[in-house]
Amino acid sequence: MEKDTLLLLEKVNQLSLSESERDTVLGFFEKRECDMEKLNAIDTENVERMVHVLPINTVVREDVAKKLFTRDDLQKGAPETMDGFWQVPRVVE
Repeated sequence: MEKDTLLLLEKVNQLSLSESERDTVLGFFEKRECDMEKLNAIDTENVERMVHVLPINTVVREDVAKKLFTRDDLQKGAPETMDGFWQVPRVVE
């Protein structure tokens, strides 16, 4: 990263770095660029591409509709019911 780019990023992100902080940030990115050069120098021509290091097997159950409860089972705990619905006290008159 160049100093001009860093100054632009400071302005966009409303940062105010001191000169020593700028030098630290620029030094960090310079090291990362060296690391990337080392990685790019490695011959990966015969290496198979992969997305994950470990194999991922997604186990998905079948999407089957099941009726787990009946209306009567669900209304056993209701204080009162009428015509298959819960009956509650009127809130708004």
